[in-house]
Amino acid sequence: MSLLTTAKDWARRIKRDVVAVYFAARDARTPWLARCLAVAVAAYALSPIDLIPDFIPVLGYLDDLLIVPLGLLLVIRMLPPAVLQDARDKAASVLERPRSRAAAVVIVLVWLAFASGLVYWWVHRPN
Repeated sequence: MSLLTTAKDWARRIKRDVVAVYFAARDARTPWLARCLAVAVAAYALSPIDLIPDFIPVLGYLDDLLIVPLGLLLVIRMLPPAVLQDARDKAASVLERPRSRAAAVVIVLVWLAFASGLVYWWVHRPN
């Protein structure tokens, strides 16, 4: 396998495991410590806010390349095998679903309408 194929496969597994950790955190069979850590890792991985902003050269991406995989590894080791397998199966099925471009367009149009209304209000507000 080429380096690019290996990197894409690794990224796909990381994405699946982030979603799986989210589902595992919601499972009643998950121990409370693993649940708390799973919520923290999933929130950090899915959050647009990073510990170190991405525009800082090297360090900005280093936190994403270290914190998320190490957090996932720790959570995965803490999860009971049955919970992990169920969560991975659920994550794989969720990630397989087709994505609706029409829904994405509608959401973008709603946000643009909201932003336009906000700009209109700001320009025409009473002083």
